[in-house]
Amino acid sequence: MISRPTDMNPTVQARIVQALLGKPVVGNAFRGTLVEAILSEALEPEWRWRTDSWAAYDFEHADGTGLEVKQSSALQDWHEPGRKPNPGRFDIRPRTGRWEGMTWIAEPGRVAAIYVFAWHPVVDPAVADHRDAAQWQFFPVLASALPDQKTISLERVRSLASPVGIGGIAEAVRGLFVGLRSPAGGD
Repeated sequence: MISRPTDMNPTVQARIVQALLGKPVVGNAFRGTLVEAILSEALEPEWRWRTDSWAAYDFEHADGTGLEVKQSSALQDWHEPGRKPNPGRFDIRPRTGRWEGMTWIAEPGRVAAIYVFAWHPVVDPAVADHRDAAQWQFFPVLASALPDQKTISLERVRSLASPVGIGGIAEAVRGLFVGLRSPAGGD
């Protein structure tokens, strides 16, 4: 008999959590999911976290509007002592299409209307903790304001939006969303 994920052996589940998130500086492969989980606490229920793999975007509003999360950190788990901090760069490449379940839809461009760039600026390894929502800065930006290029620097993101903490991100995203819906709004 195949067990459901909710029936996972608690010891195995604890070992997985410890392996993926047991250190303050989380590896690149899992930090994105961590940031999405942090944001889900602030954005839900207005925005539903789409945890299905290969979703076209990370969060969805009830009206179908998509929100994409991009993250980076000054301190990486592979940093050696004394190494220069990561300057912050985010993937914003327009895609050739998107998956909806098992169906590929060839629709070039950016599917999400709103992007939230998450930046973890703490460089002191004795203090940095990617798991601490209060240590993150969030920059909400309309997709229509993004340049037509593959990546964007933190410096450029800062020119497009002011940082907000976890306590202000829902209001900032709501402001962009309302602006999209106004007659003179974005996308």
